[in-house]
Amino acid sequence: MQLAVIKETKEFERRVALTPDVIKQLVKKEFKVTVEKGAGLLSSFSDEDYLAVGATISPDLKTACQAEVIMKVNSFTVEEVSLMKEGAICLSFMYAYTIPEVLDAMNKKKITSFSMDAVPRISRAQKMDALSSQANLAGYKTVLLGANALGKIFPLMMTAAGTITPSKVLIFGAGVAGLQAIATAKRLGAIVEVTDVRPETKEQVESLGGRFLTVEGAEDVKVEGGYAKEVSAEFLQKQKELIQEKIKDADLVITTALVIGKKAPVLVSEEMVKSMKAGSVIVDMAVESGGNCALSERNQTVVKHNVTIIGESNLPSLLPVNASQLYATNISTLLLHLADKDGFKWEMDEEITKGSLITHEGKTVHEFTLSILAK
Repeated sequence: MQLAVIKETKEFERRVALTPDVIKQLVKKEFKVTVEKGAGLLSSFSDEDYLAVGATISPDLKTACQAEVIMKVNSFTVEEVSLMKEGAICLSFMYAYTIPEVLDAMNKKKITSFSMDAVPRISRAQKMDALSSQANLAGYKTVLLGANALGKIFPLMMTAAGTITPSKVLIFGAGVAGLQAIATAKRLGAIVEVTDVRPETKEQVESLGGRFLTVEGAEDVKVEGGYAKEVSAEFLQKQKELIQEKIKDADLVITTALVIGKKAPVLVSEEMVKSMKAGSVIVDMAVESGGNCALSERNQTVVKHNVTIIGESNLPSLLPVNASQLYATNISTLLLHLADKDGFKWEMDEEITKGSLITHEGKTVHEFTLSILAK
């Protein structure tokens, strides 16, 4: 089976879908792999690195797109789809509900697509979980960005000239990114406080050395599939009051809240920003989806009311070597689950296959994507 890796074209993207070490493993399993010329350069992988492990180099996008299976980090474009053979198979992060025009183009050419963001988050799919691998790196990098922008150090420091008190970090959300941010900030010596509406995250936060902020009624919050559900207005008001009090003392605020298929919720209002200390910093990890801070701007670092607000939309891409290595393992593991050197297994009722399959035989078949597009 012929695989192809094509160059990323999205602004600020430096990752690549497959790294040389992963391609070496695929070649051993008798896959043929071609890489578009220069696809790995921004991730520090040269064409020579790929040639050394048995890949070939395609001179341009059109040539690469003649492969049976085409792999990428970000979603494919209509132009890229137009260059593919009818019946080709694609794997990438798609967030398919955001690209109906690409789905239409794929269906016209009967292209089958699998989306990395749709892989079910179950135990046997952990090695395919690209959302988690990239969020881990994003959580780490977020703290470094915040620390760099802050005009003070993180740890307690006792000197002959006096004692420097540790910085206070407030983190919204204890998912994968939030937990890594907690661990990183604690390693740097900060005092870390964390808020999350899901009470079961308290143990994880405290195991990393963070202080879990909770309000009365948290134990009644219902959780389904890892997401909070049926949160009362009274509870939300109490939580807002707690956050308003804590944010005044924070040196660094990190927000991580996302809602699949919807705009990110605004957690930090302009009034909250105004209440913060001069020189404090906010890093909005949800800026790509609209932002958790009312004043954040996509791919911009701005100063509002004497507070620095960082809005990097692609944090994993700031660590392109490691992000590419992890993603390559994720996507190749999914590929090897779906296929071998002779072709795809097409086990349509198998949980991982069904969960990640977006388009097939001229139709969009992913239930969640269809439900969002129907609204």
